[in-house]
Amino acid sequence: MLERIRQWGGELGFGAIGVADVDLGDAEAGLEAWLQAGFHGEMDYMLRHGMKRARPKELVAGTLRVISARMDYWPEATPAAQVLGDGERAYVSRYALGRDYHKVLRARLQKLAERIAEAVPHAYRVFTDSAPVLEVELASRNGLGWRGKHTLLLDRAAGSYFFLGEIFTDLPLPIDPPQAAHCGRCSACIEACPTGAIVGPYKVDARRCISYLTIELKGPIPKELRPLLGNRIYGCDDCQLVCPWNRFARVTREADFVPRQGLDSARLAELFAWSEAEFAARTAGSPIHRIGHERWLRNIAVALGNAPRSTEVLVALQARAGDGSALVREHVAWALARHGETAGG
Repeated sequence: MLERIRQWGGELGFGAIGVADVDLGDAEAGLEAWLQAGFHGEMDYMLRHGMKRARPKELVAGTLRVISARMDYWPEATPAAQVLGDGERAYVSRYALGRDYHKVLRARLQKLAERIAEAVPHAYRVFTDSAPVLEVELASRNGLGWRGKHTLLLDRAAGSYFFLGEIFTDLPLPIDPPQAAHCGRCSACIEACPTGAIVGPYKVDARRCISYLTIELKGPIPKELRPLLGNRIYGCDDCQLVCPWNRFARVTREADFVPRQGLDSARLAELFAWSEAEFAARTAGSPIHRIGHERWLRNIAVALGNAPRSTEVLVALQARAGDGSALVREHVAWALARHGETAGG
């Protein structure tokens, strides 16, 4: 049955399928320590869910196995290094350039679960970054890869540029063996993190992570971290870009992950000029949509503050100096001060 599931998964665009047991008891101590250290920041839902994240049976009663699926997302796009090296352009994490992966993966996982049910009736639920699930922990146990020192899943044949999704099922499927880890002495990801968020091997303090700061954080970005964000306005890929295993990463075959709206190389000033209506229209169906227009402007204001001083940059900032959002105004004032300017100056 498992080989048939893998075949169906491949037909639906998944790069690999693995099956894990639901006993994650030995992962609870690490999760508890991470939460107690406050590394989750303002992601209070993680604290509320507590150990349920490591207990699949508490999330879905009757679950015997978790089927993990992997889908490549690395797109054909303007080279990441080229964008990061141009302070007047906006860097958007490569996973977010196309359609919202939640929608893509969930629909495919649902189809896979239904196809399994046609062959063998089963009770199931599908998830993709949408519930308290230890996705990387499960995938590292079922052979889809190993946990890298940056805490993301790595595979020798695919690197780390892929999404994960799960099917919780009551089918007693055979369990896949885990992969051996292959990071060795390499610490490139730790050294590359712009904000020092990878505080040690396999340990990330989300409060310093650029992905957290630009996506999850609702309030002001800490001033001491703003200069470190550079031109990264939505997420960050630095720890993956330097990983030696990503030289084996595959370009996605999914049309849904092709860059939209020219976001793989857009100019900061251009994006900063988007009205709320334009933002809503241009990010519809994108993962970027969920941060909203206010945080979008907040992030870009920081990037403009870090950009080379130019007339274009100063005009863009001055145009938002009196924005209706106090959050935006504060970040614009900071950005202008970085260039030796004041609002209206």
